[in-house]
Amino acid sequence: MDISRLRDRLIEIDYTTDSVLERIGDAGQAGLHRNCTLPADVTLAGAGDPLATLIRMFLLRQQMPSGVAERAFGGCFLDVVAQGIIAVDGGSARAVVELRPYASPDDGASGWLVSDLTPGLDGIVEPTRPDYVLGASPASLTLAEITMRGHVGRALDLGTGCGVQSYHLSRHADRVVATDLNPRALRLARLGAALSGMDVDFREGSLYEPVAGERFDLIVSNPPYVMSPPGGQRLTYRESTFTADGLVEAVVRDAPAHLTPGGSLQLLTNWAVTQEPWEERLASWVDGSGCDLFAIERERLDRFAYIEMWLTDAGLTGRPEWEPTYRGWLAYFDRLGIDEVGMGWILLTNSGRETPEIRCESWPHAVAQPVGDVFAAHARAVDAARLDTADLLVLAPRLTGVVAETTGQPGAADPEHLVLRQRTGLLRGMRLSTVTGAVLGALDGDLTVGQTMAAVAQLLEVPAEEVAAEAIPAVRRALAEQYLIAR
Repeated sequence: MDISRLRDRLIEIDYTTDSVLERIGDAGQAGLHRNCTLPADVTLAGAGDPLATLIRMFLLRQQMPSGVAERAFGGCFLDVVAQGIIAVDGGSARAVVELRPYASPDDGASGWLVSDLTPGLDGIVEPTRPDYVLGASPASLTLAEITMRGHVGRALDLGTGCGVQSYHLSRHADRVVATDLNPRALRLARLGAALSGMDVDFREGSLYEPVAGERFDLIVSNPPYVMSPPGGQRLTYRESTFTADGLVEAVVRDAPAHLTPGGSLQLLTNWAVTQEPWEERLASWVDGSGCDLFAIERERLDRFAYIEMWLTDAGLTGRPEWEPTYRGWLAYFDRLGIDEVGMGWILLTNSGRETPEIRCESWPHAVAQPVGDVFAAHARAVDAARLDTADLLVLAPRLTGVVAETTGQPGAADPEHLVLRQRTGLLRGMRLSTVTGAVLGALDGDLTVGQTMAAVAQLLEVPAEEVAAEAIPAVRRALAEQYLIAR
């Protein structure tokens, strides 16, 4: 198939994100987010032009008269049928896969994604095929938003699925390699990448096997992290043959051998929460690697909520298999001592530090996406926070992207608390005292830390050593958490 002809046809009829959203309207878009097609269908009001036809076939999953479909695809019609994108049965044509326009407002990544049809539309729940290829899910979009976007030479999309991460990596990497264990995923990802004009090196295989001996500046992955019990049917896109979170552990443990100096691995994933603190479990995965670890737990589910979520995802709601499968999962979790499941983000960096930085924290609060810049600046922030005291005192950092908030009783003369709040990224808050508030508030990139502390000591009439004892730890924290940026 000459893919350029289909791409030209999609462009000609303006089958793009903006045009689709304009045609189905806000109500139609909101309906599709709820897996309901009726609002979009009503908005289209019976239109049968080529753009409306593609929306109906691929997004609303409607069968169309074969003549209408042929007019929509023009000279590409027979090629699209031959490639298995649509199927013709008698006088009707239907979508076999989902061909969806894609555009990111953050970094300009755009094109068309090819994946399996969205499950659960209009309440129709069917069992999911084992080699199902997921489209751009909320998890994959979040991974794209947390990914560092600075220029890199080589990037690896580990477990590419429909290929959406490669669309973003192609914007800032000289070369992108994408791997997957699922041959069907690679076939659809190749088709989408070709349609979108991207040069991606797709390779079939498990984990790092297809890139043995190779190193990358950036590795990203939303791996199959669902912790289902052995036996029974598995969905390749979400489950592996590893025990519990063993696959995620393998991805982390084996990453250092595939990272260039300064290179990083970024994951959106799950991990088991047992009697051992989760922070210690994750830290043990990188012990002896020489790599920094920055893990953020964004959410935690008890085992019941976790199991119900994934049984629903597998299309088992209301089916006879629901209860026995549920009980099987519970018995599996009992054997492994899994009480809860953590969900979050992992950054592993081949920093070359003699003493790596290990930071694991829970942050279930709102963030301002995209937060890729936070991860990109993390290594430099740690460098600044770890400076010897003498070097720290001559540093001239500045506050950036923060506001001061005060809290207290209504009518009180003075606030009870002063908080430094970030307006971007993780939106952290840092409680300040009179001394730390004065020191941090005066750091504007001109005065050094030492000069600022001396001025505050004089202003408050407090001994300089007392100011230093309180302010230096606060400055280190503010540097590490990026309230302060060092020049």
